[in-house]
Amino acid sequence: MVKVFINGYGNIGRRIATAFSQDKEIQFIGVGKYSVDDRVKDAVDRNFPLYVPANMVSKFKEKGFPVSGNISNAIMESDIVIDAAKDGYGYDNKVNLYEPLNKAAIFQGGEDNTGVRKVADVLHNSRVNYKDMFKKKYVIQGSCNVSGMGRILQPMIEKYGSEIERYDVTLIRRSADLEDLKEVKDSIEWDKNPHHQDDVKSFLPMVNLYVEAYKVPSRMMHLHQMTVRFKSAAPDKESFLDTYEKEFGVAILSNARGTGDIRRKAIDLGFEHGDTNMVHIHSDTIRTQDDTLKLLYSDDQTGMVIPENYLLFQSMLYGRPARDAYRRTEAIFHIDKKRKTLEEEFKA
Repeated sequence: MVKVFINGYGNIGRRIATAFSQDKEIQFIGVGKYSVDDRVKDAVDRNFPLYVPANMVSKFKEKGFPVSGNISNAIMESDIVIDAAKDGYGYDNKVNLYEPLNKAAIFQGGEDNTGVRKVADVLHNSRVNYKDMFKKKYVIQGSCNVSGMGRILQPMIEKYGSEIERYDVTLIRRSADLEDLKEVKDSIEWDKNPHHQDDVKSFLPMVNLYVEAYKVPSRMMHLHQMTVRFKSAAPDKESFLDTYEKEFGVAILSNARGTGDIRRKAIDLGFEHGDTNMVHIHSDTIRTQDDTLKLLYSDDQTGMVIPENYLLFQSMLYGRPARDAYRRTEAIFHIDKKRKTLEEEFKA
């Protein structure tokens, strides 16, 4: 039985822990926590074994939290680590913990795949390069925005291929997650050099893609505006939407007024952590004119990458066929059921 440890228990780590703890075919060792805060109580309340740095064991116990051991011991016991540390800390964990103990690891999208602090050579997107991750030791799971673009771009490439001239994507990013306590500033901020373009082109190098990114004062969800320029006439709306009719993790919604509508609906429906785990094409925004097609789709921020981590884990550890991996992922996340529910709630 494969042993898995989640190193970090923030917005992503707690979601990954919820999912992996439901898989009865793995031994879920527990979660790593580096500071005494409200998230510790959440982990304890969910009965997740808690591991902390060796020099902080006494501090956690003084606060009345049960500690199962130190983080180094948990990593030593594991077969793979899902690193869910804050952006940039993954490299330090790799150098100080994973490499010395010869442990495989999955990193999150805030880590580097180039330069002196590179944690892995490749980024994973299940829709594009799932098979390429078989038995790899270190892989970065692409960020939510990058994962969402992969789910939209790859089916389009497969259907229209060389008919497309270029893609322009404007990312309208939320400033904070629902759970974050930090202030959401009343400001629209821009990214001078978005990493998303290079990240996507690392697994879709042939795509003529241009990305701009803006951060807005919202906690609800990301929104992407994509402009697709064809070499001749753009396809009609119905033909385009047919591309995604059976796509895993892509919902087609008709009358949502904004990202808040979808998030609040997910919470009201009792989706775990309020996540949909998918992208949502807003069909009533699709416009075509001559050689150009424009669409909007919303992207479920942290929720997007959790099933992607689970798929990546199955590729790295088991080398499972994609069909089997998706079936197992559906059993944990119920994404098809969520999709049907949302499409019914937001139908024309």
